[in-house]
Amino acid sequence: MAEKEFDKITIQDLSERADVSRRTVYLHYEDKFDLLDQLIAEHIGNLERICEDMDEDVDYERAGRLWFEYFESAASFFSALLTSKGSPFFRRHFLDFFIRELEKGTPASAKTEQSVEIGRDVEMHFLGAAMVGIVEWWFQNGRPYPPSTMASRLGTLLERNAEAVLSST
Repeated sequence: MAEKEFDKITIQDLSERADVSRRTVYLHYEDKFDLLDQLIAEHIGNLERICEDMDEDVDYERAGRLWFEYFESAASFFSALLTSKGSPFFRRHFLDFFIRELEKGTPASAKTEQSVEIGRDVEMHFLGAAMVGIVEWWFQNGRPYPPSTMASRLGTLLERNAEAVLSST
């Protein structure tokens, strides 16, 4: 996807790049969409495991550092999906991941009234979209700062904004 739009990639392209037959590709995947789905699921699953391994009281900067280190370790995948035209499908999964992680920090008492819950949905999407946008910007600009710097800035932004979101309920 770094070289060619997803819509123009064929199973033949994939089999040649992997140095396997088309039949082998079809033994493992229904089509290129299935392959992409499985790759996305694998990376989102890895991010979820990183989050599960964190202490409950971990701060945003530490979480951000672990995420950005993972993004860097899988840079070719994230870069291809976040800088290509095929990214909306991935962005949706990525956004859902960040929203789930943000919601884990939401106190149960904040989920009682419908008006509060509606406001929280909007705020969680705002914060999640901001996080996706920051990662997307980082890749689109050639990863100009190290993961530690990105984690520090993300941590500061999240602490400032997440506290405002949580205190408004």
